Amino acid sequence: MMEVILLERVEKLGQMGQVVKVRPGFARNYLLPQKKALRATKENLAIFEKQRTQLEAANLARRGDAEQVAQKLNGISVLIIRQAGESGQLYGSVTARDIAQAVTEAGFTVGKGQITLDKAIKTLGLYPMRVRLHPEVAVQVTVNVAQSAEEAEMQAKGIDVTKRAQEPRDGDQAAGEPVAEADAEAKPKKTRAKAKAKTDDADEAETEAKPAKAAKASKAEKPEKADKPKREKKKSAKE
Repeated sequence: MMEVILLERVEKLGQMGQVVKVRPGFARNYLLPQKKALRATKENLAIFEKQRTQLEAANLARRGDAEQVAQKLNGISVLIIRQAGESGQLYGSVTARDIAQAVTEAGFTVGKGQITLDKAIKTLGLYPMRVRLHPEVAVQVTVNVAQSAEEAEMQAKGIDVTKRAQEPRDGDQAAGEPVAEADAEAKPKKTRAKAKAKTDDADEAETEAKPAKAAKASKAEKPEKADKPKREKKKSAKE
């Protein structure tokens, strides 16, 4: 661990003038380059004590400016337009840089490092976001991520635009009846219709076949009737 002297308040770490222990990487990559701290050496401690009054005065001035901005910025809503699928999943993502740009376009100059964003935003919706104007002053803004200004207004009123997008429109399948189920119900009807058509065709064919059978039967009976007199004549001749 490395000991440093804080030159300003650092959230979750300490107040100005405190000597704290931090990881070397955090100190070298953030605290020291950003001039938020000095290495805790005897020489630096002496320098800090000489400059303490000036540092505190400068800090109070910055804090006063930040508080004035906070009164205007706190609670505002900024709009970020993004394209998304029906489920609300963004095709891209919203980062701290995007949010800082939206806040700046609203008239308040902030950098991406002042936006508290744990992870990128990947879905439509309203997101409360913390903006640090000063180590001791922070405000909250609402980030409205929508596909259009109209949808943003609806989201602001509490309407879930993703559910609205998934609702069936006129001419679509009835609400609550999936297309697959409708098809499943339609198939038995089609099968019954085909079966009925086959039955009707079979009945019609059988009806047409009956006269033909009757005609054949009549032809088969005629020779018997014609042969009967001949047999009777032969019998009489023998007698």
